[in-house]
Amino acid sequence: MKLLVLIIYFLILIGIGLYCRKHATDVNGFVLGGRSVGPWLTAFAYGTSYFSAVVFVGYAGQFGWKYGLAATWAGIGNAAIGSLLAWVVLGRRTRIMTQHLNSATMPQFFQERFGSPALKIGASIIIFIFLIPYTASLYNGLSRLFGMAFNIDYSWCIIIMAILTAIYVIAGGYMATAINDFIQGIIMLFGIVTIIAAVLISKGGFMAALDGLARVTDETVSTTPGVFASMFGPDPLNLMFVVILTSLGTWGLPQMVQKFYAIKDEESVRKGTIISTLFALVIAGGSYFLGGFGRLFSDQIDIEANGYDSIIPTMLSNLSPILIALVVILVLSASMSTLSSLVLASSSTLTIDLIKDNIIKNMSEKKQLLYIRVLVVIFIAISAILALIQYKSSVTFIAQLMGVSWGALAGAFLAPFMYSLHWKSISKASCWVCFIFSSVLMVANIFFRSSFPAIIQSPINCGAVAMLAGFIIVPVVSLFTKKPDEKLVEEAFACYNVKTVVKQKTSLAD
Repeated sequence: MKLLVLIIYFLILIGIGLYCRKHATDVNGFVLGGRSVGPWLTAFAYGTSYFSAVVFVGYAGQFGWKYGLAATWAGIGNAAIGSLLAWVVLGRRTRIMTQHLNSATMPQFFQERFGSPALKIGASIIIFIFLIPYTASLYNGLSRLFGMAFNIDYSWCIIIMAILTAIYVIAGGYMATAINDFIQGIIMLFGIVTIIAAVLISKGGFMAALDGLARVTDETVSTTPGVFASMFGPDPLNLMFVVILTSLGTWGLPQMVQKFYAIKDEESVRKGTIISTLFALVIAGGSYFLGGFGRLFSDQIDIEANGYDSIIPTMLSNLSPILIALVVILVLSASMSTLSSLVLASSSTLTIDLIKDNIIKNMSEKKQLLYIRVLVVIFIAISAILALIQYKSSVTFIAQLMGVSWGALAGAFLAPFMYSLHWKSISKASCWVCFIFSSVLMVANIFFRSSFPAIIQSPINCGAVAMLAGFIIVPVVSLFTKKPDEKLVEEAFACYNVKTVVKQKTSLAD
């Protein structure tokens, strides 16, 4: 029964990919869906790209164990900052300016906004380097779940997931990804609610589970009674860094911001904001809330031997076979949707921003599409190989790998991109300083972690610092470096001044 459900799910994904081939006949259609994607598809594409096995298995397990129910704040932050504020601050302006500048990728945006091909190449290299380890981390959360549900080797799980994702992305591009994301999002919503209810019922219901959690003690963490069932948990400061990294990080991730490029119209922005926020509240809030009860299963969990990634699978191991199948499809859906978004962002960036014009002059539309598709295969293959190597060498901490990638990418791009949409005086030099600072900081954190101050030795905390530092670096460097070309800036911002006719319910007449 479990295997049959999985096969039907796989066939649906492939069918959608083949159906969407008509939308992927040119670069604009393949990468952005022709900039005509409605609110539901865009909101679900944003949400499913946001949350993967990294969140459901890695982060929910690790932070639920460390902070108890207070870990739910990370999910609330994901909804309020990572979704609601991201759409309000970036959504409309990103859609308007990227279309005006005719940019399909984040590096291309930087080139057109600042008239700097070098800036485009620099941004492309950062994306290429740091998206790869992130893609590898997406597979990890599936290993124990697949073993628990089907008793098959994890290597087969990696291969199947990689092949299926490659098929529907290559066939249908962004539109296939968006439609599949919508279906996967529905599965995730239904799945997380059902699983939380089943786990709590297994512990006697919500009140009984809460009472049990309040009785849990761990003197190595805190001597305060009931701390794991409290509002802010045993370590509010480090919890705050988790909220910052996982919530603010989406503002600077290329695969997330690119969703705003493709949205259809004003109505889609408004609806998409609400849908995306509610989706994040249920999925992220639910995942961290579930992880918060992890210590109720401490008699079955050995963190030293199996790592934090074993917590959520252990919590789910005693569910009925049909619920375990639902869990596997939920996490598989979350991971495949994120993987497809990442490889599409990586392959389009490498083709449009590095290969085109720099390596191959006068690159035709047909050749660009071919290169993007070939690179999709290459990136998926690399991510699968890295995941296999990681699995064989027993590296189990998903959160660390993701933390480095998120910190470097969001730290490099968040502040320069946001300021570029809102502030005319930002300088090209400030972008370079932000790019270099965040990349060097996160690489140094990998190799020289023990030399860092204790508070930022964790890649989570270090990534959060990289993001926040950008908000200071960009305006300060802009004040003391060469001002941008006034004509170039005015041309970029002219798109905001274009007059458009709207209904009076949207804007009062003079």
